[in-house]
Amino acid sequence: MKTRLPTIAIGLAASLACGTPVPAQQPAPAPAPSPAAPPAGTPSPAQTTPLPTTTAPGPGPGTNQAPTPPAPEKALPPATPVPPTAGRPPLVANPGDPSDVDEVTLPAKPTAILAGKATWDQAVPNLKDAIGKVETALAGAGVKANGKPLAVFTRTDDDGFQYEVMVPVETVPNPRPAGLPDDLRFGATPSGKALRFTHKGPYEGIDQTYETVTAYLDAKGIIVQDAFVEEYLTPLTSPADDALEVNIYALPK
Repeated sequence: MKTRLPTIAIGLAASLACGTPVPAQQPAPAPAPSPAAPPAGTPSPAQTTPLPTTTAPGPGPGTNQAPTPPAPEKALPPATPVPPTAGRPPLVANPGDPSDVDEVTLPAKPTAILAGKATWDQAVPNLKDAIGKVETALAGAGVKANGKPLAVFTRTDDDGFQYEVMVPVETVPNPRPAGLPDDLRFGATPSGKALRFTHKGPYEGIDQTYETVTAYLDAKGIIVQDAFVEEYLTPLTSPADDALEVNIYALPK
């Protein structure tokens, strides 16, 4: 495996322009004794940089009352994204241990499959986009996903890799729903005896886990199939995501 490059988060800054306060009006002088009402006051000068508003201005402050500061715009609460894979079962029910290797049996689950290729420095965004494409297509066709997304690395070299992204489903739809991408097909997830290695931490550090995998296989003299399987227990968001959890499966020959 090649080293993955981290992505750089870009922050945003905002500024708010403030208006010039309106000077208080001087009361008009009282007229000669007369029952007539006093004349209306002189209008206040306009503000040079008024605050933007989407509603009509309210009445001004009363006598000897400080101007009321403008109410801030009501901010909407930040949306909390719900991972699309939340609640879906992994291939193996019991969790793995990052400090140990598990011998497990993978079930053959029906799955949607999308093939692709990418360079190593674009591994995360490419796999993320491919998984999103499958998830969106299944949801639009009314096909229920039923498992964590997978990536099977079918071929690798120094420049990049070829892969098959898989999203397990409850059943393979028959007939095939209209509107699905032509390059999306259905099949089964890898199955049989496997060795499970668990990676926790940024994807940019997953090479160290693969070094552990290689050292373990060499020490035990185990020959495995060419395709490694990654199962994303948490959403694949960025190479620097500390909360990422991935199961890596090696299938012995």
